[in-house]
Amino acid sequence: MNPSSVLIQVVMSMALTVGAAPGKLPVFTDATKEAGLTAKHNYGDPDLSNIVEGTGAGAMFFDYNGDGWMDIYFVNGCWMKDVSDNRGRRLRGKLTNSLYRNNGDGTFTDITKEAGVGHKGYGFGCSAADFDGDGDLDIYVLNYGPNVLYRNDGDGTFSDISRESGLANPKWSLSAPWFDYDGDGDLDVYVVNYLEYDSGKFRSYYAAAGYPGPLSYSGQPDALYRNNGDGTFTDVTKEAGVFQPNGRGMSATVADLNNDGFLDIYVPNDAMENYFFRNTGKGTFENEGLVMGLAFGEGGQGVSSMGPAAGDVDRDGWLDLYIPDMGYGCLLMNRKDYFEDRTEPTNLAVVCGQYTGWGGVLFDYDCDGYLDVFVANGNAHHEYTEEDVLMRNDGTGSFVDVADESGPYFREKHVGRGATYGDYDNDGDLDLLVVNLNDKPKLLRNDGGNRNNWLTIAAMLPGGKSDAIGARITVKIGGLTQIRDLVPVTGYLSQADARCHFGLGSSPKVDAVEIRWPDKRTTKLEDVKTNQILTVVQE
Repeated sequence: MNPSSVLIQVVMSMALTVGAAPGKLPVFTDATKEAGLTAKHNYGDPDLSNIVEGTGAGAMFFDYNGDGWMDIYFVNGCWMKDVSDNRGRRLRGKLTNSLYRNNGDGTFTDITKEAGVGHKGYGFGCSAADFDGDGDLDIYVLNYGPNVLYRNDGDGTFSDISRESGLANPKWSLSAPWFDYDGDGDLDVYVVNYLEYDSGKFRSYYAAAGYPGPLSYSGQPDALYRNNGDGTFTDVTKEAGVFQPNGRGMSATVADLNNDGFLDIYVPNDAMENYFFRNTGKGTFENEGLVMGLAFGEGGQGVSSMGPAAGDVDRDGWLDLYIPDMGYGCLLMNRKDYFEDRTEPTNLAVVCGQYTGWGGVLFDYDCDGYLDVFVANGNAHHEYTEEDVLMRNDGTGSFVDVADESGPYFREKHVGRGATYGDYDNDGDLDLLVVNLNDKPKLLRNDGGNRNNWLTIAAMLPGGKSDAIGARITVKIGGLTQIRDLVPVTGYLSQADARCHFGLGSSPKVDAVEIRWPDKRTTKLEDVKTNQILTVVQE
């Protein structure tokens, strides 16, 4: 153990309690109603009629009050003059975002009004981070129109500081991962902007398509904001080297894709090449999407890439990427010097190609040590429903369709959009949260994933109250090595549980846990017990 860098606190330790037959796969149970989640997405119109309405929304798992239980924030649409049909005016001012507090007993309470976070704008994505270093998570809402930054006041309420912070980006924003790009110790934010909608003026399109697609509109540049350390942010997009004037970003994630200790940015775009910005470690980035094989998959530029998920699919110590799209999806395997498209050989293409993929999740749902794939599906231009996809990693380089064995939910059809994961009941296996267009969300409880052993690690900055965003966590058991980057913004318009979850199979203990903190110092723990939520605080 590095004596200068660690304080260990075991927050919760639980024995396995599910006594089902060995080898039986987990199932996902629709717990939405019993959990008390009554929110419903609404795009502010009686009929789906334009690309703004069809883009949908996301949600996030996050612990806003620091009690160790994952709370939920939902983003909603609204009636807006530039977007909505006049027939929807009855909805004006009636649709809001919502915050649900986890009660710790499998239920949630809607505390939107008392918390002051029920924004009534046209929302799409959300993220949370402790941008001011005061020990609690603040909320950033991405809108069609000015974005909203809510500062957590630490007493169960939030204050809107959008304008004074400099983060009230006026464009159409969808996603915003937080990370310390310049190494100065505070969190900066990359804001993904989509396109420039024309209030419905363009009408030269094939009527059966429902409405014009993304190529009918000009793209918009994303923005990188540097945290000034005083509650304000400065736009450094051009000087950091990430300015692209015609992007059509759908979401983004950050991850150390080349194992150099610096977080890179990956941005999937709609109907054009994707961006990979390599972090030089000097406060700037280089766009290397084409040379690294990250700009296009085998489908070329005709696909509409959605939300990216990063994870080490083949357990070789290098992070791979999975991106759903309107074609077959894209599994890009990290070969160190380039990325190889392995969507078809891994059996993902034949299954995912039947659907329109949006919210993609890489997570180990059965705790066997291999990352599996979940995708929320739904038609892009019509409210045509589709089944969701669950593909189990069999450990041999292929994925197996296990949806039929995983509960009645997978026989339902929805118009899916955002999706994310988190252990909302703290039982050691990862649950799912799916946002459906113009419909109720689905909270899917994982029943049986904890039959195998597991370890969840909350890596915290000094003081123990703020997530160590950007930390690299490595877990070793014999010849098995797993890695996670602590970056909760993942997938389409959404954010996941910031605690890093590791499936361990039948292993009774972990040989070593190594944490590379954001400041590059390291901590090593040995002989760590399994089946616990372990908090490690950097000293």
